[in-house]
Amino acid sequence: MTDRHTHDERGRIRISGFDSDRVRDREPMSDWTDESSGETVGRWRRGFRKFKRNRSAIGALVVVVVMALAAFFARPIEVFGVVVQPFSLAPYDPTTILYLGVDPSVNVYDPPSWQYPMGVDGSGRDLFSRLLVGGRYSLSIGFIVVGLTASFGLIYGSISGYYGGNVDELMMRIVDTIFAFPGLILALIIVAILGGGYWQLVLAFSLFGWAGYGRLVRGEVLKIKENEYVLAAKALGARDRSVVFRHIAPNAMPPLIVLASLNIGSVVIGVAALGFLGLGLDPSSAEWGTMLNATRSTLIQGPGGQIPWWATVYPGAAIFIFVMSMNMIGDGINDALDAQQTGVGRGGED
Repeated sequence: MTDRHTHDERGRIRISGFDSDRVRDREPMSDWTDESSGETVGRWRRGFRKFKRNRSAIGALVVVVVMALAAFFARPIEVFGVVVQPFSLAPYDPTTILYLGVDPSVNVYDPPSWQYPMGVDGSGRDLFSRLLVGGRYSLSIGFIVVGLTASFGLIYGSISGYYGGNVDELMMRIVDTIFAFPGLILALIIVAILGGGYWQLVLAFSLFGWAGYGRLVRGEVLKIKENEYVLAAKALGARDRSVVFRHIAPNAMPPLIVLASLNIGSVVIGVAALGFLGLGLDPSSAEWGTMLNATRSTLIQGPGGQIPWWATVYPGAAIFIFVMSMNMIGDGINDALDAQQTGVGRGGED
């Protein structure tokens, strides 16, 4: 009996320094059990906890949320004749010319006052109301464009990196061709061809804006597809679509989210730049860049002239505050999801 037991043990391999219990406790997406609390903490939850400790990022998030809510509740919203948002934070309609009926005492470029806290623009319209409503254009275009481009870039990069070979070569050459031209120049050309307008701007920044996401995701997929769980899924007969979208794409999301959060501000600046050049929305619209374009002639005054600073400072400050806040949020997300910062240390501990 003893000889047989010795013979059985002789054929086994013993691995030291390997805790099988910790591996059994592990969940997908690099989740590990914290020995101190016994709680399984995932990458996303661990990153969210670290993000909450970043005061600058949380402050910036509060600023963005406040600006988004102010834009949403600026004026009532109707959808197919049905009022879905009845509130109005803006005291006046952004297209209302005040001296034609509301207040005959108003003059163009009146300075800020208690009744008009941000002053009046060159057409006699309330700047505060226009600034609130203008956030709808700038912010919504930024979020819509990033949502579309990031989604397409995720799919494009995942397919390119997963299949490799000639497929990857062809798809990356397309990306290289797009990168040969500045993004703002491509957007300008599209707007010049199609004309200005809300959805024209969305198309202008979305048509080629996915290239950066595609290249980033492709690089992540090239690393992820060599992991054991991907090879195991292939060995078990999983289809390529299932492997890409269930096992590879979710693990390539962290760097994509970081880039997307940073690019929202870039899109807002691009939209404002086209509006400042007169190639954005209609000149009467309240988009922030278009508001700057309407008052740029006031920046140069003759002897004794007075510059109405409020007509340019407030729209420019709105662009600056939003873009700066989005950059701070992006930096906070980058720190929270960084593998070296939030990765598992020795023994699997945080």
